[in-house]
Amino acid sequence: MHILVVHNRYASAQPSGENKVVDQEVELLRAAGHRVEMFERRSDDIGAMSLLAKVAVPLRVPWNPAVRTELAAKLRTERPDVVHVHNVFPLLSPAVLAACADAGVPAVATLHNYTQVCPPGTLQRDGRPCTECVGSAVPLPAVRHGCYRGSRLATVPLAVSLSANRRRWWSGVERFFCISAAQRDTLVRAGMPAERLAVKHNFVPDPEDRRAGDGEHLLYLGRLAEAKGVRLLMAAWDEIAASGGVGVPLVIAGTGPLEPEVTAWAAGRDDVRYVGLYDTAECRKAIARSVAVVAPSTWLEAFGLVVVEAMAAGVPVVAAGHGAFVELVDDGVTGLLHKPGESASLASCIRRVAAEPDHNREMGRAARLRYEQGFSPAVGLDRLVDEYRTAIAERSAQTRGGDTPASRGDGDNR
Repeated sequence: MHILVVHNRYASAQPSGENKVVDQEVELLRAAGHRVEMFERRSDDIGAMSLLAKVAVPLRVPWNPAVRTELAAKLRTERPDVVHVHNVFPLLSPAVLAACADAGVPAVATLHNYTQVCPPGTLQRDGRPCTECVGSAVPLPAVRHGCYRGSRLATVPLAVSLSANRRRWWSGVERFFCISAAQRDTLVRAGMPAERLAVKHNFVPDPEDRRAGDGEHLLYLGRLAEAKGVRLLMAAWDEIAASGGVGVPLVIAGTGPLEPEVTAWAAGRDDVRYVGLYDTAECRKAIARSVAVVAPSTWLEAFGLVVVEAMAAGVPVVAAGHGAFVELVDDGVTGLLHKPGESASLASCIRRVAAEPDHNREMGRAARLRYEQGFSPAVGLDRLVDEYRTAIAERSAQTRGGDTPASRGDGDNR
């Protein structure tokens, strides 16, 4: 099969689970003998742009005509069987869908977050779940609250893109890949076409490092941001420390806007180690040495890559009991779920996972089995290729029946 992958890579200064998923899927497909090419832009390149080009970036978020022209020409030359779209913000734009329609190539898209119904893609505001814009033709609440980076001005291009391109997304993509059933349910309730939404969990490569003993630390691995529950974790850990601790330290690995706060909080403490940003090998080793991995996100995670990475290493997870975590973690069997947003509940689960080594080992074994059955590379490859074939067959049936992008009104010359 010949696949063209379209992706705007996130900045390399902070860890990106989405970049990781894209790279792993490409490697998996190529290893299986499929021909995979990339059509990419990199957010890192914005820093090297001229001042005029930087000013133009927000204006092209809703629509980048140059990308449409370039991609359509590439598609006509290369003639891939299918185009797999990931992130298009900020340098690609939904113009990539028009290019697919121009060239008559079916498109599929992985929904890594909730940008189809929420401009910043988080369904969260001020640390709490928010659905004000869900179902709205024009997401004005997001602009009013400055939901993207706390800025009304920065939110405007995303809100305009969502409003102007909603119909193009929903009619121009043959299959949307939701990365959890929880995400799919949310998007169906928001009005997205259910028949085009398939659940395709992300897979995780089988790690060389697996837990051999009981572990030597609790681990938080991820972006240091409010939505990831970092402040909640600090509050819970302070409560644990005040009652005598759990016998092992908390290791925090990652970077993000809360890094200065985390650094100051961890300074001078024996029970906390802030280690900065780990590379992939260091992440795997840290996970394998963990009593448990903690994922206390306050926003409704669409998946939770670190949860599955822990499962692959035979390590249980303490996670927030909402969003995709509820379907990834079998409470009491492969890990523990705490009440979302409640530091006391999180502290209780951390104490329990550290105080019951026999149960912890049982959960680690069950977590590994869950990984093998649902999130291994072999399972991921089968599901991915099956979905490609479904999308190609659906486009062929539409073409034979006269239901082309133009007849559906999503192949205009904008």
